[in-house]
Amino acid sequence: KALNDSHLIIGTSARNRRIPWPNLSPKECAKQVVKSFGTGETVSLVFGRESMGLTNDELQKCHFHVNIPTGVAYSSLNLGMAVQVICYEIFQAMADTDQDVSVEWDMPKATASSIELFFSHLESTLIDLDFLDPENPRQLMTRLRRLFNRVRMDQMEVNILRGFLNKINQLNKKQKLS
Repeated sequence: KALNDSHLIIGTSARNRRIPWPNLSPKECAKQVVKSFGTGETVSLVFGRESMGLTNDELQKCHFHVNIPTGVAYSSLNLGMAVQVICYEIFQAMADTDQDVSVEWDMPKATASSIELFFSHLESTLIDLDFLDPENPRQLMTRLRRLFNRVRMDQMEVNILRGFLNKINQLNKKQKLS
């Protein structure tokens, strides 16, 4: 729920995943955050538990992952240090920004809650079409999440895709009745 109104979600992770996600350095993360601030977007930075970090499900809700480089012997930082590094980079990026970071866009970015509704709709449609087997989903939804999150859809784009899915659902229902 804390992410529902977010337009940009960046999660921290110390380890690589089997399916790679768009990854940012702390400096790149800061640039993305400052750019989003400039357009009035709500940004969420997600830090994991010190004992085990973020779960794969939590990380899949993020548009990007950020990895703070560390020494080989200690692959991750404690929570306080991770927050401090990211906040410092954002502070530096804001101080270094001498041009207007606002970018005009005709529609606001979709919120996390809107995108989650889209993913639920997509998944149920794929199941109804027998394209996705819920008993053996493999990594299909993970890969589709990665694809759509990379784009950072605006609200109109989400609405268009949901309308498209609604039409597919209607046609599929008609076909099953015939």
